[in-house]
Amino acid sequence: MATTRKIITDPLSDNNPITIQVLGICSALAVTVQVDTAFVMSLAVISVLTLSNVIISAMRNLIPGKIRMIVEVTVIASLVVLTDQILRAYLFEMSRQLSIFVGLIITNCIIMGRAEAFATQNPVRPSLMDGLGNGLGYSVILLLVASGREILGSGTWYHVRVLPEAYYGNGLAVLAPGAFLILGIIIWIQRTLTGNFKDD
Repeated sequence: MATTRKIITDPLSDNNPITIQVLGICSALAVTVQVDTAFVMSLAVISVLTLSNVIISAMRNLIPGKIRMIVEVTVIASLVVLTDQILRAYLFEMSRQLSIFVGLIITNCIIMGRAEAFATQNPVRPSLMDGLGNGLGYSVILLLVASGREILGSGTWYHVRVLPEAYYGNGLAVLAPGAFLILGIIIWIQRTLTGNFKDD
C-alpha cells in the first residue's frame, strides 16, 4: 500500500483527477466564473469525497457485491443532500449561485471513482487520506481556473480589483469557451512539468 504522504500528494500533481484523469470537467467549466463560488464548490466536493470514502470503506466488508454500486450511490447522494441543505441554511446566496451544481456532485466521476477504486478495497484511514488528497487535487485546479477567469473576465480576484479600472474585462473568459482555454493551458503546463505527455 502507498504511504500516507503519497496518497495525499499524488492527486495534487502526478495523478490529478482533472488534469491527468480528466474527471470532473463539468464543474471546472460551470462554477469557475468567480473564485468564491469555486471555493465553496471545492469545500463541498472535499467534504463529500472524504466522508463517502470513509463510510464506504467502513462498510466494505458488509456490502454484498451485487449491490455495491447502489450502496455507493446512496451514500454519496445522502452526503450531497446534506451538504446542499447546509449551504441553503448558512450560505443561501451562495447556494443560489451554485444552483443545481451542488446536486450534480452526485454524478461527479471523481467521487464514484474513488469509492469504487479505493474505498472498497482499503481500510478507513487510507481511504480518508485518498478522499482528502483527491478533493484537494480537484480544488487546486478548480481555483486556478476560477482565478484565471475572474481576473481576465472582470479584472478582480475574489471580488477585489487587481487590474486597473480602465480594464473592461474579457467577455470570452466568463463564457464556457474561456474556461476550456484556461483549463487546456493548465493541463498542458501540468502535464509538461510532470512528464505525462510521454505516456500519450
